[in-house]
Amino acid sequence: MSSDLSVTADWNALYLNGEWVPSESGDEIAVEDPSTREVVAEVPAGVESDVDAAYEAAADAQTEWAQRPPSERSQVVQGVVQELQERSDEIIDILAHEAGGSRIMGETSIQLATDQAAEAATIPRRMKGEHAESNIPGKENIVQREPKGVVTVISPWNFPLNLSMRAVAPAIAAGNAVVLKPATNTPIAGGLLLAKLFEEAGVPDGVLNVVTGTGSEIGDRVAGHPESDVVAFTGSTPVGRRVASIAGENLAVAAMELGGNNGHIVTADADVEAAVDSGTFGSFVHQGQVCISINRHIVHEDVYDEYVERLAERAESLPAGSAHDPDTVVGPIIDGSQRDEMLGYVEETVNAGATLETGGETVEIEGVDDSLVVAPTVLSDVTNDMAAACNEHFGPIAPVIPFSDIDEAVEIHNATEYGLSGSVHAGDVGTGKRIAERLDTGMVHINDQPINDEAHVPFGGTGASGMGGYNSESFLAEITEQKWLSLQNERREYPF
Repeated sequence: MSSDLSVTADWNALYLNGEWVPSESGDEIAVEDPSTREVVAEVPAGVESDVDAAYEAAADAQTEWAQRPPSERSQVVQGVVQELQERSDEIIDILAHEAGGSRIMGETSIQLATDQAAEAATIPRRMKGEHAESNIPGKENIVQREPKGVVTVISPWNFPLNLSMRAVAPAIAAGNAVVLKPATNTPIAGGLLLAKLFEEAGVPDGVLNVVTGTGSEIGDRVAGHPESDVVAFTGSTPVGRRVASIAGENLAVAAMELGGNNGHIVTADADVEAAVDSGTFGSFVHQGQVCISINRHIVHEDVYDEYVERLAERAESLPAGSAHDPDTVVGPIIDGSQRDEMLGYVEETVNAGATLETGGETVEIEGVDDSLVVAPTVLSDVTNDMAAACNEHFGPIAPVIPFSDIDEAVEIHNATEYGLSGSVHAGDVGTGKRIAERLDTGMVHINDQPINDEAHVPFGGTGASGMGGYNSESFLAEITEQKWLSLQNERREYPF
């Protein structure tokens, strides 16, 4: 397979043991452009025998890879950083065609993936052990950190490039081998593209293997393969529960980043204009298809009307349309089922008594039947139990819920099984911090919005939003294990 990274390249091959090979099935999966609704590529429909081949290659390659010098493992991942930087325009174009990502989404994906890979390149030199004294005379204790073995990565369709990279790059840098199964909607940006990037960077055969296919056909085999030592999954909570359960049967470590229902609290003392700026970005970037986007705007009654009016004005001003239009901010939803579900939530919420301030319908694209673009939508007079608020709508929808005091705001925010991210605008950082400390969520951002991700800072949620963590030392702990070596330097005396 050539190094062509255009969406029109030949992507109809799996990447197994350093070679581009057809699936055993011979079948294909069509990749649809969400903007045009046209098929733009075809990828293999992998089957269980392909999955088995991927794990066999990974298991065979891992031991030797782990023994390579830290500088060599770092160099491979640093090579991926260079590939990302040099080929960013090609990759952004793939994201537009495959994921419906606007230019903003594509550039953000490159920035995040580059940050993830650059941070991962430091791991080989950070895998240090420790020395501890012993209670036993003449003994010394050494704790070493070693790679787990084979890491399974199951990545999502919403930000496929960076959400794959954040697991694949650290796992490989730490000395593991990887089997990557990308989402069916985005098999290129989330899978086969990474194979090309790592191949160009010189990764040894078998260290990275990519199998495309449907979850119904190979999902369980990937999640529960006996050669898998870690399963890193990003996706919905219902699917994540199943993946973790299957992985647990093999006692594999489960690193799960799942759903969210993130709140954006705006107090009476907040700078409303700044809060609306944050709220606009946090709800509408990449059409709201972000696990850490704002799902609920929780706004004090004293500034509620002003906030709703300003947010609706901002929503109406956002260019919505094809991801191939450079001016587009709000592009298409990934597919028809996702679009119909979120519009259903809007209809249910209005029927329950909410007011539709703007949006709630699709935006037509010239020459496209059945457009997937949903207009930026603002709903007022919302309560926490309405469909658009209590469900993770995963779309460009902003339900605004009023509150009367901080205790009520905290109660509204915490009345969900999820605990991924959140944000607070409260006039000053100190007040915002005190509110944030009362929120049951893994991440909170003061005078900002919930969509933040930095590779050197831990990323993870609580409750139904997942288990384990990504980034920095958090994910390193998931993909490595500690070994205790004790050295008895003097002959030991035993009681018998």
